[in-house]
Amino acid sequence: MTRYLYLTRHGEATPDESALTANGRRQAALLGERLKDVPLSAVHHGPLPRAAQTARLIAEHLPGVPVRVSEAAGDYLPYVPARSELPPEHADRLLGFLANFPADGGARLVRQAEELFTGPVDGAAEETRHELVVTHNFLIGWLVRAALDAPGWRWLGLNHCNAALTVIRYAPDRPSSVLFFNDMAHLPPELRWTGFPPELRL
Repeated sequence: MTRYLYLTRHGEATPDESALTANGRRQAALLGERLKDVPLSAVHHGPLPRAAQTARLIAEHLPGVPVRVSEAAGDYLPYVPARSELPPEHADRLLGFLANFPADGGARLVRQAEELFTGPVDGAAEETRHELVVTHNFLIGWLVRAALDAPGWRWLGLNHCNAALTVIRYAPDRPSSVLFFNDMAHLPPELRWTGFPPELRL
């Protein structure tokens, strides 16, 4: 049966990333309000506080929907490309960026994420499954890249705002499809574009 995977980045976090800011809490609540009529079967979230708090605030608008912590929805590097995979003119900058993050365990976790969250699911053809994953920028970029069959390194450069929404459809009879990406329609202007580098905020 078809799976609709809803992806969101956690709400805006405090500088030490131990909790959400007031804006981040409002972002999460507004996303929950947007999703209240979606027949979600589960809300999955990474183990870090900013993702867990976002998931709880969203779930307040989704009575009866289970909330589950998943290490695979955590914050990690999903893939570190070799220099030979990268456009030569961008290789130094991209590899320098990746060097700021630990790479341990990312390959294992991203395989788990793909197994848990992507692809059609077993069931009757007329049924659908809707699931939300509250995660971090890197995993969203990886799953969007994978849905589009782009090269492995191309998750780099995909940025996702706090509490924005991306939806990917995995159907048995067609290629995976990114229905929309980084959608902020539920957020007022003052709550949009947080999480983006300052020079990319519109």
